[in-house]
This record gives sequence, structure tokens and C-alpha cells, in this order.
Amino acid sequence: MSGPLAGIRILEIGHMLAGPYSGLLLADLGADVVKIEPATGDIARRVSPHSIGPHNAYFASLNRNKRSVVIDLASPAGQAELHALCRTARALLVNLRPSAIRKLGLTYAALRDVNPALVCVALTGYGLDSPYAERPAYDYVIQAMTGIMELTGDPAAPPTKTGYSAVDNSAGIMAAVGLLAKIVEGRGGQVDVAMYDVMLSQLNYLASAALNAGETPRRFSHSAHPYIVPAQIFPTRDGWLSLFVTHDEFWRRFCTEVGRPGWIDDTAFATMAARGQHRDSVVPAIAAVLAERTTAEWLARLAPAGVVVAAVETLETALASEQTQARDMVVDIPVGGGVLRTVGNPIRIQGDTPQYRPPPLLGEHRAALLG
Repeated sequence: MSGPLAGIRILEIGHMLAGPYSGLLLADLGADVVKIEPATGDIARRVSPHSIGPHNAYFASLNRNKRSVVIDLASPAGQAELHALCRTARALLVNLRPSAIRKLGLTYAALRDVNPALVCVALTGYGLDSPYAERPAYDYVIQAMTGIMELTGDPAAPPTKTGYSAVDNSAGIMAAVGLLAKIVEGRGGQVDVAMYDVMLSQLNYLASAALNAGETPRRFSHSAHPYIVPAQIFPTRDGWLSLFVTHDEFWRRFCTEVGRPGWIDDTAFATMAARGQHRDSVVPAIAAVLAERTTAEWLARLAPAGVVVAAVETLETALASEQTQARDMVVDIPVGGGVLRTVGNPIRIQGDTPQYRPPPLLGEHRAALLG
């Protein structure tokens, strides 16, 4: 592999999504990511009902560009093999419960004598040491516990999870950032990343309002922004339009294009502050206008004027869009039995062309790595 992380070996011990996604990002950037699995393999190898040749689609989406070895970490022989790999590695990324991490000797304290320069990243639900440390942690429950579900969805509907695994993916990114920070520092040590902490940190301005002003966040209909008006989805004649007017120059352009120039000087509409104060009258007025035409018609009129607007698309439409194609975000990887199609790495580095190899078969690289 080429890339900015070429020559850096990272060991990954994890399952399902958060840890493997972190490893995937690093592998795509050129790191030699060695996935250490039990004899039964990562659970993700059996999650999806879809397969391409010998590769499960769920597992394949998170584990390309990696190598795989099977090690029984609970055995003395397995510990010896782990230590052999640690001597050649720069980092160890672990996505298990704290008790399992300690029991299997996967902390920096346990591995310092094996390799003092090793960066040990523990990606857990609630941190290595906390009141909830040993609780099972999944994307769903972290969304529930941090207030994300309560903040999501229509006000009249039950609390709602995000449409994708926001917690697992966000935590995986943070784990990669922490790992790389220690590598840049040039020293070994322990990195502790909790999924719970990650999601609290991403509530930033909402948490700030609660902490500093006692403001209780609430849900708004049609996915509206709590402060900016209009910033939400609106029904059109044939679908949905996402509109985000962040400042008054955009508002003036919007009013001109939709044929409502009177709104530009209307005291209830003219400024961002006024629109926020008069949300209950501003939003219905806008909705009535946008319902008169199709989504495509509004896009054709508003987008060229610089108004921030988009159609609410399906995943299938997004994957087939010219933007996706122009950014080479869907890649084809030849594998035995067919072609594996997957979403590419979002990081573009000048002078470096991403390389994509198939995900590893279970234990495929044992001979190469352990003899």
C-alpha cells in the first residue's frame, strides 16, 4: 500500500462497526492494518444477508485493505503471537469491553515492556474507568442515553434514532484521531475513547445552550433548525426540498426568486432575528409558496441564485449522482465470484491515489505474518 501511513503497522481487535471503521480509515490511508480475530471471526462476517463471492457485504464495507490473522488471545500461545505482532506494530486499536481489554492484556500497561513505543487505543462504550464501564454499549443505547434520540424526529412522534449508525462511525473517527495524535507525538501510551463522550461532544452548541443558559433543546417539525429560519425541509408539489437560509443576503435572493419581494422589507421577515421570533407565521407562508411547484423547478430557480437548497434524495439516487461519480466515491473491487462495490475513502490527498484491496478472508495472512 502507498499513502501517508505506508509503513505503519496497526493491529485491530474489534468487531462489528466502530473499531473496524476506524481501522478502515487508517488502512485506506496506507497503514498495514492487521485484523486479529477469534476462530469464529468478527461477528460482522455473518451480519448481512448479502454476499459477493466469499465476502459478506456488511463485513466487506468495513474491512477492505486489511490483513487477517486468527489468534486465541486467551491462550499462552496466543499471547506470545500477539506480543510478536506488537513488536513490529506502531499501534493497537481495541474495541472490546474494559474487562476483556484488561483480561487479555491489551492495555499499554500490559504491553509497555513488549514495545514502549506502542500506542494502545481502547474504544469502548463508556471509557476504561467509569460507573458504566462494563455496561454493554451499542449505537442505539448511546443515542438514547445522550439525548440524541429525544432530539430527533417530529415533535408529535416518539424519540427517533438517526438513519445510520452515527455513534459507531463518529467514535471510529475519534479513535483514529487519538491514535494518530500519539503517533505524531512520537511516544507510546494509552488512548481512551468512549462512545458516550464522543456523542456528548458532538452536541456542542446544544449542550452549550443548556449549560450556559438553561435552555432545554426541543424538536421542531420538518427537521427545522432551533435558531435559523428558514432552515428545514418543505413539501413541494412532488417531493421535499431542503432549504437553509443562513443570512439576510440569501433571504433577499430567495424572496426575489419565489416572487415575494415584499418579504424583503416586511418587519417580521426581513432579518434572521425577526424570522426566528416569527417562526410560526414565516414557515407556513414559505411552505404555501414552495408547495406550488415541483422540487426540480425550485432547484432550477434557487440554486443558480446561490440559495442553499437541495432535494431530499434517496440513498440510491445519491450513490448514482454526478457528484458521487465526480469524486470517485463508489469503487469497484474485483473479488473471486464477482465485483465488490463499496463507498470509497472521503479523504483526498494531493499526489496520492487511493488503493482498494478486497477484505481479508478469515485468517488469510497468518502464514505471512506469523509463519
